[in-house]
Amino acid sequence: MTADAFLFWFLALSTVAGGVMVVSLTNPIYAALSLAFTMVSVAAVFVTLEAFFVAGVQLIVYAGAVMVLFVMVLMLFDLKHEVESFARGKVTGAIKLLAAGLLAGLLIGAILYSSSGELGSSAPQAAAQIDSTKTLGYRLFTQHIFAFEALGVLLLVIAVGVVALSRSKGGTHGKH
Repeated sequence: MTADAFLFWFLALSTVAGGVMVVSLTNPIYAALSLAFTMVSVAAVFVTLEAFFVAGVQLIVYAGAVMVLFVMVLMLFDLKHEVESFARGKVTGAIKLLAAGLLAGLLIGAILYSSSGELGSSAPQAAAQIDSTKTLGYRLFTQHIFAFEALGVLLLVIAVGVVALSRSKGGTHGKH
């Protein structure tokens, strides 16, 4: 086994282990940390594929910004009563089984689709449209500047709102 293959399989297994820990840990803070570990592992896989821009975006957007938003949402939860919030009924059990079956069907469909050989037929067309990071940045900051700035303001409003709600009476950190 070559060093590249070993590194890929190590990173793939660590990514899967991090994902399993996200859904199996009961403490939401530990689950969020496991999600951050998973995102960093995915970025490392992109580095091994020499997709450095995608790895950087993965780290900045997912491991950075999205994780900050997740932690802010966790501030809203009353972690002292988290076990009581999980419903244990026949309807919720059926919904969970239906969701698991849907996920399994999607995974099987994705595996069958990728093994058919039709995958990646539009990749050269996408590469021809955006040929470099410089072109992408130019288009983002000239043609799409309003959407970029609106997203920044939206994320700021979300952050302020979460902190305000968590500090209000009845929130997890509010004074009762």
